[in-house]
Amino acid sequence: MELTMLGTGSALVTECFNTCYVFEENDQYFLVDGGGGNEILKRLKDNHIDYRKIHDIMITHKHIDHLLGIIWVMRLILQKMLAGQYEGEVYIYGHDEVIALLHDLVFKLLTSKQTSLIGERMHLVIVTNWEKKTIIGHEVTFFDIHSSKAKQFGYMMKLDEGKLVCCGDEPLNKVNAPYVDHAQWLLHEAFCLYKDKDIYKPYEKHHSTVKDAAMIAEKYHVENLLLYHTEDDHIIVRKELYRDEAKQYYSGRLYIPDDNETIIL
Repeated sequence: MELTMLGTGSALVTECFNTCYVFEENDQYFLVDGGGGNEILKRLKDNHIDYRKIHDIMITHKHIDHLLGIIWVMRLILQKMLAGQYEGEVYIYGHDEVIALLHDLVFKLLTSKQTSLIGERMHLVIVTNWEKKTIIGHEVTFFDIHSSKAKQFGYMMKLDEGKLVCCGDEPLNKVNAPYVDHAQWLLHEAFCLYKDKDIYKPYEKHHSTVKDAAMIAEKYHVENLLLYHTEDDHIIVRKELYRDEAKQYYSGRLYIPDDNETIIL
């Protein structure tokens, strides 16, 4: 399986794209979040990701840097369905608040011809805490991260030799520690370096520092830690700076991807 990071930044970045990414296995794609606008379409194109093979999408929560790009993906797919250029169906997963908002937006923003396919070939699927779905051949368990800002879901995906866990864009809540314990992969936000916490004020935004994320991964015996949803002031040297801080607290394999970087899981 491959994971391509379409974007790695937090909400107000200007030097990279908002955090969103795609899993690929056996020529099937699973898109998680869409960033804040139609840049998502260029990211898919630049990474040679065929929208016609995206049949599963997840939206973690309703913040605009995660949700709005999905509107553009929906418009593209619906338009191509009408033109006979997209085969099959597409499933968009989210908790009740996300799906209700998405439904409201698309029926206000898209054409009646396009929205006529919603419920027929494009399915807006409400998922509940601990609910399981099979996506690109893997069991995926959705879970409430117990966000302090807006209702948000993460997920656990069973892999051939372990599990991959995404905590959304907030620190791991201890309630969900069993999901993370001994994970093969942990996808965790890291808003900034710990030494820069007084500049970026991550705790006021309910985010982690690199140190915090690294300590969580070490505590729960995570094999591979991938950091995302970061500030972009240090983007040129981010890999080096973040790696230096994380390695003080985490002994596993560390990934600090750039936009458009693909990682073999």
